[in-house]
Amino acid sequence: MLRRALLVALCVTAPLRVHGQIPSAEAFLRELYAPYLAGANRGQDYWDLERYFTPDLARLMDAEARDAQRRNEVPRLNGDPFVDAQEWDVRNFSVSVKTHGSSATAIVTFDNYGKARRLTLDLVLTPVGWRISDIQAPSGSLRALYR
Repeated sequence: MLRRALLVALCVTAPLRVHGQIPSAEAFLRELYAPYLAGANRGQDYWDLERYFTPDLARLMDAEARDAQRRNEVPRLNGDPFVDAQEWDVRNFSVSVKTHGSSATAIVTFDNYGKARRLTLDLVLTPVGWRISDIQAPSGSLRALYR
C-alpha cells in the first residue's frame, strides 16, 4: 500500500521534472510579458489566476472579485497588474532576476506610452513552476489591495 502511494505521488510530480525542466523565474517572466511586447495592446488574461499567482494570492483575488460581482461593483484590481495600467504600449522592456532558492525577486522595467515604469515582482517556486506572490508597482502593492 505504501509503495502504491509513493508511486502515485511520483507520477503526479515527476512529469514536471522528467519531461522537462521547470523554466527559470526569468523565463516565466519573459513568457508572461511576451504578448505585451507583441503590440496591438494585447496582454495576458491575468484572471487565469492559478497560472500566474501563488495559491494564497489567487484565492484572495478570486474571493474579492466574486464579492465585488455580488455587490455589482468594480473589483479592487481595476487594471492590468503586469503593467500597472489599463492601457499599454510597452517598449524598452528589461527584466533582472535574483533567485534565492525557492524564491526570487525580479525588477521589470519598460516604457509605457513613453513613460518609464518599474515593477518589482516577488516570485515563489511552486510544484507547478514559478508564481507571483506580490507585485510592487508605482500604484502600490498588489497583495496590499486584498488586506
